[in-house]
Amino acid sequence: MEKATRNTRQRTVILNALREVTSHPTADEIFAMTRESLPRISLGTVYRNLELLTRQGEIRCLENGSAQKRFAGNTEPHPQVPCSVCGKIADVDAVLPVPDIGEISVDGFTVTGVSILFEGVCDNCKV
Repeated sequence: MEKATRNTRQRTVILNALREVTSHPTADEIFAMTRESLPRISLGTVYRNLELLTRQGEIRCLENGSAQKRFAGNTEPHPQVPCSVCGKIADVDAVLPVPDIGEISVDGFTVTGVSILFEGVCDNCKV
């Protein structure tokens, strides 16, 4: 269990920045976003707080095989589409039923969550 941590100004700014966007930014992008409010924040502080917020379930860390992890302030299951070229992730604006994981049984596994993931290429990478 995660030990109690005090809520710092940096952590609050990072969390609020993530909850205001749907773009699923990388740590570097979050660093740039937070420097507007906190010009002296370090990239290391951003990484440490993203890791802590992920462990606490406040945000989601999205890994889709690209070089950089992306982060989301929306922790509810919702459909997404990653770009197979650059790794950018976008929310799919569609209402889809989320499977009830309580009814899922997989030999040798405990199912802990669900992800609805589409495949695609973003407009910037499309040839």
